[in-house]
Amino acid sequence: MEGQPTPDFTLPATGNQAFSLSAMRGAPLVLYFYPKDNTPGCTDEGMQFRDLHAQFLALKCSIFGISRDSLKSHESFKSKMNFPFELLSDEEEIACKAFDVIKMKNMYGKQVRGIERSTFVIDRDGIVRKEWRGVKVAGHAQDVLNFVKTL
Repeated sequence: MEGQPTPDFTLPATGNQAFSLSAMRGAPLVLYFYPKDNTPGCTDEGMQFRDLHAQFLALKCSIFGISRDSLKSHESFKSKMNFPFELLSDEEEIACKAFDVIKMKNMYGKQVRGIERSTFVIDRDGIVRKEWRGVKVAGHAQDVLNFVKTL
């Protein structure tokens, strides 16, 4: 998807908001797709983005987390972890399909369909400038921040 315009979508967001990708033009943003609220890897990833949030804001870059969890689950997760950014609920897999992040994965020896941990940096014009797929959590948010600094 690098170098490609992002497909527009609208999803419900925490804070009783609606998120539309097209409304975010004019500044860079990070969309990070993660498998499930309140799981160890997803919690660690969110905490990394939380801890670097001020540095992203200094670059006028917004961060949004996306999973298939319900808005109720997201509100609880966001509150518990004190995330300063919104989480988007993609129960119908609208954004997941647009960004092709649904994959077959092995979980405890069984094949399950789920989100492949993936992150996308989108520039002010709505073009995907960088993508990470099959993300390993350790140090990932810092790698994303380092890239955003180059925009």
